[in-house]
Parts: sequence; C-alpha cells; structure tokens
Amino acid sequence: MTAALHLRAAERRDAADLAILVDVASHGFATWLWHGAVMRGMKDTAMEQGRSRMRMDDEPGTWKDATLAEWNSEIAGVSIGYDLDEAVREMIAPHPVIKPLLELQVTVIGSRFIDSLGVYRHHRGKGIGRALLAHEIGKADGRQVSLITESHNDTALALYAANGFVEKARLEAVPLFEDSKRHEWVLLARNMT
Repeated sequence: MTAALHLRAAERRDAADLAILVDVASHGFATWLWHGAVMRGMKDTAMEQGRSRMRMDDEPGTWKDATLAEWNSEIAGVSIGYDLDEAVREMIAPHPVIKPLLELQVTVIGSRFIDSLGVYRHHRGKGIGRALLAHEIGKADGRQVSLITESHNDTALALYAANGFVEKARLEAVPLFEDSKRHEWVLLARNMT
C-alpha cells in the first residue's frame, strides 16, 4: 500500500485533535495557557479548555481556520492560519507571557498569519509540515505570510528559512516558570514575489 497524504478543512468535531496538535506545535505553551480555566474552576483539565477553544465559531485560530493533514486516513498534522487584521491592536494580553506575541503581531497586520503548524512526532519526516506550510502560503493569495516561533526551535527555523521566510523582529519571551528555558519569540515573514 502506498502512503497517502491528504489535506482537508477541519470540522468542528475535530476540536480535540486540533487542541492536541496546537499543544504539540507550541511545545506545551497552549496547555499552560488553557490551565488558567482549570485554576478558575471553569474546566476539569487544560485539554478540555483547549477543545472548547478549538470549537469556538467566532474567534480566529479555531476550527474554521484549521487545515488537517491526514496520512493514510489518520490525522497527522495541522496548520491554523488567518488574516491578521487591525483587531489585534485592541487585544489585551490576558497574561504577561502573551504581550510580546501581540506586540510582534501588530507589526505584520495585513499578512496571512500562521498561528500554529504542528505534526505528530511519529509522522515527522514525511513532508507533512512542508505540505501544510505550502498550503498556508497558497492561501495568502499574494500577500505576506507571517508567523512566530521560538528562537531555539531549530527545526522550525530551518523549515521556514528553506521556504523563503526571513526574520523581521524578535522579543524576549516572558518565562512561564522560574526554571524555564530562556528564549526569544522570533517573527518571520515571507513576502510574495
């Protein structure tokens, strides 16, 4: 049997897989954010909050903006992208760790913003990430494409550089914990030619 990659638009019912893959893409940053709902007594687990978040209809970065990659009919990866508009200027960071991310996003208003791009570890090395990235670039329809990644994420930085992305800015990340690995958030952009 020949392996087959298929990209499809996410559906609302894919919210649980979306939450897991967003957490994979963010190296656990998403569950850290979602844990706030647990601390406030609104949810039992961070993943429950993530699933609820991914099921939302009226927020950017949820199921409506997601593309799933399937490998032999198994969900293997995700990309979530949307047009970054002026509304980002009005956003208030719910926690100091979000502030540098919003500051970077403001500098690329008008671009197609890739919020998340993640592939399950056992599916890496098959070209799934490249296919999802190409899909998001295609959705930009001639406009700039932007994204933010961690300064120590060498694999992601190499993938994006190989696809024409260049560094536009970086800001120091606010550590999640006292012993967190220090890093910077790196804003990358690809101009269409």
